[in-house]
Amino acid sequence: MKKWNYREGQGRNRRQGAGHQRWYRGNRQRYGHDDAGPSHRESQRRYDNQSTAAVSSSSSSASTSAKTSDSAPELPGFYFDPEKNRYFRLLPGHNNCNPLTKEELQRKERETQRNKMLEEDEKPKKKAPRTGLNTSLLLQKRNLGLLPVNSYCRLVHEVKVSGMRRHKLEIQSTDNSNPSTDNFRLIVGDSACERVFTVNDVSHGGCKYGIMNFSSSSQGSLSVEMCDNLYFTNRKVNSICWASVNHPDSHVLLCLVGMADTPGCVSLLPGSLFSNFNPDQPGMLCSFKISSAWSCAWCLNPQFDKTFSTGLSRRVILKHAETGRTQTYSVGSDVLAQQFAVRVPVLFNGCRSGEIFSIDLRQRGRRDQSWKAMRFHQESAITSVRVLQDENYLLAADMLGQIKLWDVRVTKPVQEYKGHNNEHAYLPIHVNEQEGLLLAVGQDCYTRLWSLKDGHLLRTIPSPHPAANDSIPSIVFSSNLGGCKGLPGLLMAVKHDLYYFPYSTDYQEGGEQPKGLNGSATKDF
Repeated sequence: MKKWNYREGQGRNRRQGAGHQRWYRGNRQRYGHDDAGPSHRESQRRYDNQSTAAVSSSSSSASTSAKTSDSAPELPGFYFDPEKNRYFRLLPGHNNCNPLTKEELQRKERETQRNKMLEEDEKPKKKAPRTGLNTSLLLQKRNLGLLPVNSYCRLVHEVKVSGMRRHKLEIQSTDNSNPSTDNFRLIVGDSACERVFTVNDVSHGGCKYGIMNFSSSSQGSLSVEMCDNLYFTNRKVNSICWASVNHPDSHVLLCLVGMADTPGCVSLLPGSLFSNFNPDQPGMLCSFKISSAWSCAWCLNPQFDKTFSTGLSRRVILKHAETGRTQTYSVGSDVLAQQFAVRVPVLFNGCRSGEIFSIDLRQRGRRDQSWKAMRFHQESAITSVRVLQDENYLLAADMLGQIKLWDVRVTKPVQEYKGHNNEHAYLPIHVNEQEGLLLAVGQDCYTRLWSLKDGHLLRTIPSPHPAANDSIPSIVFSSNLGGCKGLPGLLMAVKHDLYYFPYSTDYQEGGEQPKGLNGSATKDF
């Protein structure tokens, strides 16, 4: 007689119950060949529980000590103070007298981080934007023929970006008054960066706008003079661009939003209107009845000379500044950003829906939106579009903080620039292809600079003032601030102050800076 084997019997039972891992008889459970009996399994379970408890207790104690030193676990309704190493109860955030609200604690943490970054920026030696990147190493590689000239120039600019330091500029006026009493809202430089159009908030409501003139001296200093002819309005300025009517950047195009009984309009103002030298001949001054315009752009293509566009709610309007000829395109969303290409008369538009489309001005308006030359989408509302000199590539930023470089020939993104911060603000982006840089100010009030070629984040510059929705900096970056022989660097306007971040190390060194043409001086902060 063959002796019965438990595993063989279990194997037959398993074959009989094809596809079933367990089978039942009454209320008793049979165990597979990998399972032990109930008594053995119970003892094994007790042993495993004891070992697991020992391991978990040791690991929990280690993790607790690590979290206490680094970051404690977040408990609902409590705040962990790392200095006192204990938890505190959070009270409702609507109580203004309560210092322990989540929003206030986050603001305090951001302010601590900002001050820490400001201290780091004041140090003479800063961290290189890339590992192992310095001027001497780049020069050595170039002399050995290991680095092309174009790559060498681009990497040298990246090294200079990491060495920029903040200097405060004193704004002068002809009557020696102090013009910097109102907060800056927006600054836009002309193509030569000799003039910067400014919009300032006024304390009693509305805003004022004017022009600042920049000039550089042979000693390497930058001077700023505010034109005396400032203009006030109770309407909000939504968008600004320089316009070339009589000569390059001869006029300024403003989109004014209506307030109460005052209707909105688009104004074309000559730059000489703000000058003190020829107030009798200001040039062509126009005002167009276009209400609630979100964006505007000026066409520099000679085929459509003196033509500008405005983006409105579900409409795009093209208008000739002299003849007044108008062409209207109906779209499905608000047009928040616009820019013309130069070599071909094509207008690129960015919408609140995230759609980006182009209009070829050589084609007449058609129905069913077949006039759209190309179209593609991002995930959120488009706040800024910039066409590169190649004109086959377009930069677009949206309200999710995404900045993408698009190849318009295949309508696909080829590069993404990470780190930008935006949730709901209408923020522009800035490109300097000569230096190979992309710049953007985030809603967190940090100015970030990326390498345009590979998307590497080169530097993050904190605001000199605490972060707030009404103190987001406005910037201008140019290789020639003050004219063709000007100084390269970054201009930042925040609150009522104007700051300059120069490339030149000679500008940074020394205590008192040489005075400029108008007697202005720079202060190192």
